[in-house]
Amino acid sequence: MRAAAVQLSSTEDTERNLEKADLLVRDAIGRGAELVVLPEKWTVLGSPEQLEAGAQPLDGPAISWAQSTAREFGVEIVAGSIVEHVPELEKNQNTSVHVGPDGHVRAVYHKLHMFDVEVEGVLYAESAQEQAGDEVIVSELASGTGLGMTICYDLRFPELYRMLAARGAEIISVPSAFTVPTTRDHWEILLRARAIENQCYIVAANQVGTHGGGYRSGGRSMIVDPWGLVLASAPDTECAIVAELDFDQLQTIRGRIPVLSHRREDMYGFAEAVAQPSGAAG
Repeated sequence: MRAAAVQLSSTEDTERNLEKADLLVRDAIGRGAELVVLPEKWTVLGSPEQLEAGAQPLDGPAISWAQSTAREFGVEIVAGSIVEHVPELEKNQNTSVHVGPDGHVRAVYHKLHMFDVEVEGVLYAESAQEQAGDEVIVSELASGTGLGMTICYDLRFPELYRMLAARGAEIISVPSAFTVPTTRDHWEILLRARAIENQCYIVAANQVGTHGGGYRSGGRSMIVDPWGLVLASAPDTECAIVAELDFDQLQTIRGRIPVLSHRREDMYGFAEAVAQPSGAAG
């Protein structure tokens, strides 16, 4: 299977972003891509006010475009993430959508970890506008391959990635808008670590450049194999990168170093630790 990561410099102009995404997705498909991953908030990226103005429902133009494009070319599309307007919620959600080659939505993932941090003096408060999801999602490609779905800041939580691998993920999508400093210092290390730990392919589509509100993303979108080797890396511009995914190689690696079967959950009580309330005695 050939997979692609599309790198965009999204703005507050949703129409412009959609046109650029369409161009680059078609370019990737023309180079043989059967799975295409778009970056985080590819439809609109900017200030809180711009994000609010650009929010869409799942049946809006962005996902409708992804469905028609997937159907037209018979490919899988992970429509990065969009700022999803959910009428029954007080806040929007940061939502990734997997569309199958028949154009049907196969899975919807809401970002679990909100980016409430400080990076080199810049404060980010994603939870002020967006509501976190509450479900770990492994979708399935038409081929039967497991697709784990994550978004950006999720990358810093290895327990999520281990759960995805344990539930059958062989590919994990990482649509992102990693900041310039964290892209520079952490991005490649984290992507390769998650691939090595879980012996899976990582398809990470990042934003690049300056967006509305003065926010900046670091680019360097990557496709990483289960051995931790970078198969493709993007330059600092809007583009699509493509690489071949070899699932026989994945199974060989998992067979020779069977870390997934060597886990000692009886010792580190993973599930219990996640479920235990923070204020519980122990």
